[in-house]
Amino acid sequence: MRGFAVRLCRKSAPCEYGLTPLAVFNIPLEPMTQSSKQSTSTYAHLAESDSGLVQGFSASRLARIADVMQEQVDADHFPGAVTMVARHSEIVHYASHGFQDAAKSKRMSKDSIFRLASMTKPLVTAAAMILVERGRMNMFDPIVKWLPELKDLKVETPQGDVPLERPIWVQDLMRHTAGFVYGGRAASPRIAKLYTDLNIESREHDITTEDMLRNLGKIPLAHQPGSYWEYSISIDVLGLLLERLENKSLDLIVKELLTDPLEMPDTTWWVAPDEFGRVAEALDSDPLKAEMLKGYRQTQNPVGRTYLRGGGGMLGTAQDYMRFLQMMLNGGLFEGRRYLSRKTVEYMLSNHSAGMGGTTIANTGPGYGFGLGFAVRLEQGMGWVPGSVGDAMWAGIWGTSFWLDPRENLAALIMTQGPTSKTHSRMLYKSLVYGALMK
Repeated sequence: MRGFAVRLCRKSAPCEYGLTPLAVFNIPLEPMTQSSKQSTSTYAHLAESDSGLVQGFSASRLARIADVMQEQVDADHFPGAVTMVARHSEIVHYASHGFQDAAKSKRMSKDSIFRLASMTKPLVTAAAMILVERGRMNMFDPIVKWLPELKDLKVETPQGDVPLERPIWVQDLMRHTAGFVYGGRAASPRIAKLYTDLNIESREHDITTEDMLRNLGKIPLAHQPGSYWEYSISIDVLGLLLERLENKSLDLIVKELLTDPLEMPDTTWWVAPDEFGRVAEALDSDPLKAEMLKGYRQTQNPVGRTYLRGGGGMLGTAQDYMRFLQMMLNGGLFEGRRYLSRKTVEYMLSNHSAGMGGTTIANTGPGYGFGLGFAVRLEQGMGWVPGSVGDAMWAGIWGTSFWLDPRENLAALIMTQGPTSKTHSRMLYKSLVYGALMK
């Protein structure tokens, strides 16, 4: 067995957010694949405790997670899962469950790669906010400043298409209030058909950035900008805006601003065929799998072939994504490096949909509004599961999900590939985690 020394805070300097330097211990690790060796993280370890509680969690109650995950595997909700919980900057739970492949012949690994789908959105939004902090753009800038293809957009109404009452702002893209939609969820049959016919979401075929924006400019908005929250392609559009702003592809922007410095080597936009054996699969019996796979063509580099979907195009591991979550939970700081200011993170995790129509309930359950890239809990008692006012979450359609609870200094995620059972799985897991939190 291999081991390394673990220290969460430097002994030479005080830790931010009231953390004290911890002792150094030698922890055995499982063998890792070559790509994971590139990031020998001092963060991915299992915290130890002498008191029976692990950072306030009951070890015996955390052990329930494995039993329940196996029940979900046996019930064919998904082949397997990776689960991870951190509190006070220590990993208190990290486990793999079940199988990685649809045939249930290959055990799930902590190192398995998952289609992140919409868990791409918080990463791209965080990258955009880094650029806002650097003075590259304002939140109220009209998006047509960089995307002139959208200058003639109208809004669909029962009386016909009408002009925009105000421009679409950068902020509207980050909070899904631009008036865009997802074709499969659109209330308007006309808009839904146009999204499909013009290949806006690249569901089955590649489409270049230029063609996508040109086509999008022909489709009316479903709502006036800033008036209604509707889950949409807004972060895809934000990604294309960032490419124009920085004059480089979105993969390089995210890599330079986040995934490289955070040491997230397995969080990428595609996986080469010789590495694709690490990618987790949904069950063949899942009724959503076959159709969804058409839109996730991730075995070759998309750059120059099709536009990079900032709203759903990335893949990654649990360990990688937890590093991003811990940075956000720390108020923009991780392992001595500052990514975002504390006030910017607070701004992102505040409700930006107050007073608007629409609801996040299909994605979050009741009791949530929406910030910038994250849904934000507004009420203690309205949700389907425990949590805290101000906790922030998002999820991916394949079955991945996470949340941050700043009040409890807690971050947790579940990685599965079970699209049909995704809501059931994420709520079940969240109840298990909070059910293990004792103090």
